[in-house]
Amino acid sequence: MPKYDERGLIPAIVQDFNTGEVLMLGYMNEESLQKTLETRQVWFYSRSRQELWHKGATSGNYLNLKEICRDCDEDTLLVRVTPVGPVCHTGERTCFFRQFPSPD
Repeated sequence: MPKYDERGLIPAIVQDFNTGEVLMLGYMNEESLQKTLETRQVWFYSRSRQELWHKGATSGNYLNLKEICRDCDEDTLLVRVTPVGPVCHTGERTCFFRQFPSPD
């Protein structure tokens, strides 16, 4: 059983099922996890808007669920998906496209 934090949330790392690339980090509550399992498309809980968020509902860039794994402490989820289009709101394939500069 997933362990939610004091706000009722659990971090969800989203990974491309085919490539293994990490695409984004979101947060789920019990309801968004249930909707994800039922619809086979990823839902999150938006901490800024304080509401459920169906990823791709506005942009069409859905995350189609392949599987969900729990870590050893059961306090983080790994959500493995097949993305439809870019994942980041900037239009990038992944939200992790900005590298820290190398110290010289």
